[in-house]
Amino acid sequence: MSDVMVEVPVVEADASAGPVGLDAGDAQLLAALVGRAAAGGLSLAGEGGFLQQMTKLVLEAGLEAEMSAHLGYDRHAAEGRDGGNSRNGVRAKTVLTEVGPVDIQVPRDRDASFAPATVPKRVRRLRGVDEMVISLVARGMSTGDVQAHLAEVYGTSVSRQQISSITDAVVEKMAEWQNRPLDAVYPVVFIDAINVKIRDGQVANRPIYVALAVTCEGTREVLGLWAGEHGDGEGAKYWQRVLTEIKNRGVADVCMIVCDGLKHLPAAVGQVWPATIVQACIVHLLRNSFGYASRKDWSGVAAALKPIYSASNEAEALDRFVEFSESDLGRKYPAICRLWENAWAEFVPFLAFDREIRSIICTTNAIESLNSRYRRAVNARGHFPTEQAALKCLYLTTMSLDPTGRARQRWSNRWKAALNAFEITFDGRLSAGRK
Repeated sequence: MSDVMVEVPVVEADASAGPVGLDAGDAQLLAALVGRAAAGGLSLAGEGGFLQQMTKLVLEAGLEAEMSAHLGYDRHAAEGRDGGNSRNGVRAKTVLTEVGPVDIQVPRDRDASFAPATVPKRVRRLRGVDEMVISLVARGMSTGDVQAHLAEVYGTSVSRQQISSITDAVVEKMAEWQNRPLDAVYPVVFIDAINVKIRDGQVANRPIYVALAVTCEGTREVLGLWAGEHGDGEGAKYWQRVLTEIKNRGVADVCMIVCDGLKHLPAAVGQVWPATIVQACIVHLLRNSFGYASRKDWSGVAAALKPIYSASNEAEALDRFVEFSESDLGRKYPAICRLWENAWAEFVPFLAFDREIRSIICTTNAIESLNSRYRRAVNARGHFPTEQAALKCLYLTTMSLDPTGRARQRWSNRWKAALNAFEITFDGRLSAGRK
């Protein structure tokens, strides 16, 4: 089966005739056909069903109309006699459509100059099938799952390589998306990583970083995806390259970047956007703290740490931290104390803001929900043959987010109070960036 895809052309109607649709007579005829098919025991869908037969008729009618336009006369017309090129029978062809495989008869001409657009030469799959495959992959199905789905629902055999080739069509769009222009200023950018298994000689975990921004209108925007380098390659130079790429796409200012312990990121941020505040994610800090404690002590540790991150200012937070360090839990789990000491410089900026901003930046729940969708798609595949295959999978998942736009509206409404607080706290930087 060829990996080329085609979109069935639509015949444009006269604009003055109004929208194209079924008139009363067409609707009655179609209803009569469906009724006759049902009375005769013909199923609507499935192999040999009414939809397949209708698709066959439509495709063959389109091909026949193209042949008449190519030759300049209709079938059996007298002007076609002894006129040079003429019809030369048909050839059988099976095409995969959204209603399953359909066997059609493609007309031929004597000098083989006929090049149909309805179903072009060497094409055995219509565009609707490609869009369906891409949609299934974007929703977390592996190539094997898609293969089984097509076989079960449509009774057709499509190899995993063909499914992978179909999704390769989005690589060019992915490159355009990764390099698209961005807004001049963002209030907050969340940066996080998801580990994926990539086979590069041998299967190994590689981080793929995602930058999720909140726009000045309160909507979410994924700025891009970047594959981490091998080993300990995510140093200051790596992060400076990523941030410089974002800046070169038009981002002149970011008020705050929220991340989870990315060691060399703060230094790189200072080089690219000197006024940007780097904030540690409080939820990640708590989660990492629980990793050093016994499960039976988790509730006690959570209660003991809450006065630190809910303090009204840095001095009060430091007093509460000292109290925790000198408590029984602090002496029992000194690694938790060391964890908070190492993260203190990125933790304390959060304490200088009012409640509206704190409620937004103290957690990376926004990006965690995105990562959960990414993990679902990644776990369905096990591992990827290349870095590009992993990025392609996550890009498709990104493009399938919130198709109705309802989540975007809820998110925007939630951010209104915080955006007002950002405008005041950061002294008009948001307004300046929108000019």
